[in-house]
Amino acid sequence: MMEVEPPRVLFLCSGNYYRSRFAEHLFNHLAAASGLLYRADSAGLWPECHTRNPGPMSHESIAALKERGIVLPSTLRSPRDVQASEIAAAALTIALKEAEHRSIVMERFPALLHRIEFWQVDDVDCAPPSVALPMIEGHVRELVARLAAGH
Repeated sequence: MMEVEPPRVLFLCSGNYYRSRFAEHLFNHLAAASGLLYRADSAGLWPECHTRNPGPMSHESIAALKERGIVLPSTLRSPRDVQASEIAAAALTIALKEAEHRSIVMERFPALLHRIEFWQVDDVDCAPPSVALPMIEGHVRELVARLAAGH
């Protein structure tokens, strides 16, 4: 019997280092805790995004996840670029900041723009983690509730 992959939620930000990684791990934790069969992944919209980051994941995201009791893998993967096939295959794709990401999506993946939901969460240069990460948490909690309700 073949295992069926759970539906995917794909979180996108520019560098796949801070916002999208926090959203991915938080979503997976909350989904598992509530029995929701969806699973999240994340990627970056900037080409070669791994070259723009000083490591696999921001210290702010790691600390915030640990504060919430979320256990991270002992080895974190590097930031990675999104592929068109991932957007097309995802049950839902969310870009974390419309003003920042819509133009990148339109340039790189114009035929997939209609598949992306945009949130309004600033990057660290415009909002400190003490503001941005709780905003993401609120959105992710609403999303888990929305998916659990079947919407």
